[in-house]
Amino acid sequence: MRTPPCHRFFKTTVATIWILIALTATQCTAQPTPKRALLALSKVDHTLAIIDPASLKILARVPVGPDPHEVIASADGKTAYVTIYGGGSLHELSVVDLAGQKALPSIDTKPFMGPHGVTFADGKLWFTAEGTKTVVRYDPATGKFDWCMGTGQDRTHMIYVTGNGKKVYTTNVSSATVSILTDSLMKPRGFQNGPPPPNGSAGGPPPAREEWVQTVIPVGKGSEGFDVSPDGKELWTAGAGDGIVTVIDLATEKVTTSIDAKVQGANRLAFTPDGKLVLISSLRAGDLFIFDAATRKQIKQVSTGHGAAGILVDDDGSRAFIGCTGDNYVAVVDLKTLTISGHIAIKGADGLAWATRP
Repeated sequence: MRTPPCHRFFKTTVATIWILIALTATQCTAQPTPKRALLALSKVDHTLAIIDPASLKILARVPVGPDPHEVIASADGKTAYVTIYGGGSLHELSVVDLAGQKALPSIDTKPFMGPHGVTFADGKLWFTAEGTKTVVRYDPATGKFDWCMGTGQDRTHMIYVTGNGKKVYTTNVSSATVSILTDSLMKPRGFQNGPPPPNGSAGGPPPAREEWVQTVIPVGKGSEGFDVSPDGKELWTAGAGDGIVTVIDLATEKVTTSIDAKVQGANRLAFTPDGKLVLISSLRAGDLFIFDAATRKQIKQVSTGHGAAGILVDDDGSRAFIGCTGDNYVAVVDLKTLTISGHIAIKGADGLAWATRP
């Protein structure tokens, strides 16, 4: 029997009213992004969560591309960039307006495949492209890739760039190496054996040119997570395959220490802001291993949850946030007591970052 038109009208009207009520409620309860926000990726929901770090309340979840792995915010804290990895097969950076809490048009990284590690330095976005064994620089002002360099190493994965953009560090997981890429100003060709003519004179020299040089350093098997000490003197990286932590002196670019840390399945590594502690997460053990940076000795092992991955330390060194992928939460660790103080529900939690607006 056909539904009378009046009944159909009534049902449609009621449905429309409920939709309007839901939208109004959402708009009323939506909270603005704070000047300092915690960002957390969900590998399951394919979203970026914007979190109030004071209350640990999730303020918004913004959709991003499939298989998100790492996230970074721009220097002004207004925009987040998310690497869409796909094991080296995908070619996308998702872009999020943090104040507007909405997705922006994504960036196609082709021909650079498998973006993974990402950071922001010297006004530019830098990322590893694991599928093409490269490091790439993107200029948000021009919307163009303005530099890239191949490492020739397998699984160029995580990245750290100095503030002036003159040095780049990467871990190359399957090659068990660290790459140090250094930008050096070189004399113009043809004038190495004597002083060049004055600038502006007829036949004067061309301007100095940039020359990027790579140093490759062997480290522990499966080394992936790494960090540079706050004083810029050392690089520490942890090997997932052998549990070895390798310490590199960055002045000499030589390995100074190999620590048998026994952190099997090591995933990420981070210094505390004062440089006193080194935190290492383990995918296999689901624990956070805490080391004294000066003595190179383990001082605590904290059970955080299954699949402990991303690490982010609070600016004042009071807390650490650990993305526990298997347990679908971010664990909050009190670094004064070295105990778990809370959890944030994020399905398939992994990449973490801060976003700070002036």
